[in-house]
Amino acid sequence: MAEPTLLSGGNPQIAKGHGDAPVQAYIAAMPGWKSEVGRRLDALIERTVPGVHKAVKWNSPFYGVEGDGWFLSLHCFTKYIKVAFFRGAALHPIPPVESKSQDTRYFHIHEHNQFDEAQLADWVKQASQLPGERM
Repeated sequence: MAEPTLLSGGNPQIAKGHGDAPVQAYIAAMPGWKSEVGRRLDALIERTVPGVHKAVKWNSPFYGVEGDGWFLSLHCFTKYIKVAFFRGAALHPIPPVESKSQDTRYFHIHEHNQFDEAQLADWVKQASQLPGERM
């Protein structure tokens, strides 16, 4: 089986698809340290939102609630993983990184930074309870 192509910034090129399999393929293809962090993020999201729906769209994993849209996505960049909360401006506290969209907020995870898993789980829980994005 051929290795997935890494796009600009090291983001894996994974065929779009619904379910856990394409998301796991994306996570496995994340370069270097990002793959382990991707596994941790995926497990945290599954623990926090039992029955979470998953898909890969536009070469990024998406997480959502059935019938309610998508609340979060991941994306690899050269030096960090971007966690996008589509209704992040409504979370408390608000995730730290602004977006061009007034509703979306980001959390960046860098290689040697420890992140507060309890805070991230709280954001995931809050985000999953808000109306999701239809994409």
